[in-house]
Amino acid sequence: MNRPESPLLHRLLNRPCDSHKYDFGRVLVIGGSQPMAGAPVLAGQAALRSGAGVVELCVPDCVAAVAAGFDPCLITHGLPSDPSGCFSQDGTQAIRVLASRADVIVLGPGIGRATELAAVVRGLWRELPQAMVVDADALHALSGLDTATLAEHAGALILTPHAGEMSRLLGMKSGSKPDRAALEQSAADFARELGAVVVLKGPSTLITDGVQSMHNASGNPGLATAGTGDVLSGIIAALLAQNLPPAEAARLGVWVHGLAGDAAAEALGELALTANDVIERLPGVWKRLQRESTPGFTA
Repeated sequence: MNRPESPLLHRLLNRPCDSHKYDFGRVLVIGGSQPMAGAPVLAGQAALRSGAGVVELCVPDCVAAVAAGFDPCLITHGLPSDPSGCFSQDGTQAIRVLASRADVIVLGPGIGRATELAAVVRGLWRELPQAMVVDADALHALSGLDTATLAEHAGALILTPHAGEMSRLLGMKSGSKPDRAALEQSAADFARELGAVVVLKGPSTLITDGVQSMHNASGNPGLATAGTGDVLSGIIAALLAQNLPPAEAARLGVWVHGLAGDAAAEALGELALTANDVIERLPGVWKRLQRESTPGFTA
């Protein structure tokens, strides 16, 4: 399939001279924990490098100074944390207040698996009306809920599970390894039932809304390293913030992410590739996208 073409995509790549940062959306990344302070930063940096006008991080206060120290372009808010270094339920209302100002939410990078967190994540899933990209341990917090309960969400959703996370969301037994084709069909059914977009990561990543499904052909095994999923979530969130529809934002985001990974692997090799390397290649990919019209998608 060819690159998605639309007036919205044209505007994405051709900004008017009188642009203001708020014309390109405010993204809020909700995540982070004591051992994973960098995960929300990776998502935030990727969102900035993909055109979002303003990017804010909402992290536990115990890691706020660390997260803020990575990049001065990110606005960082520290909220109450529990003894394990994760968000405590005491900060839930403050998260809602921050979220009310955002156009798009990224929920999950480095958020952890503290017992109280499941209730926090499930409440945000159910209540926040903004478009939301859900990844990492936020998906873990949602596993175990039935499809009817998961379908009770307020805003547009993009879920970005890998195969193991998808299996847990579907209620499959732990340790089972389903056939990829069967898992993709189940992911498409799941997306349709939820009214969401599912990005099933892996070789030839599947993007599906349950009605249309497509596979991505960019990327390489070097992307199988910590943090690259956070980068993908940030890219997709930035495209949502710039008013691309969810399915188109997911499709374009996955392709750009893979192409940045390919550029990083060409320069550094697959073995040494890191999530930071992918972020550093994003500007070149966006420049290439302005010149070319051949993303790597197959039906």
